[in-house]
Amino acid sequence: MVFNVSAALLFGVALVFMVRARMAPVGGSIVAFLFGFYAAASGLAPVVSDFVTSLAHALASLH
Repeated sequence: MVFNVSAALLFGVALVFMVRARMAPVGGSIVAFLFGFYAAASGLAPVVSDFVTSLAHALASLH
């Protein structure tokens, strides 16, 4: 059974859990969010997307 989950949703949920568990301060979380927001609007976004996609394919082929 395969589930398709947006990476943004996955990282968002992880960030919420980290803030609630006091593993990441609120200020640091805001900085992380803003970095991701501006990185997505830059020319770096396709490179990061290709890397994450290839990493997901590599992990999927390990089973």
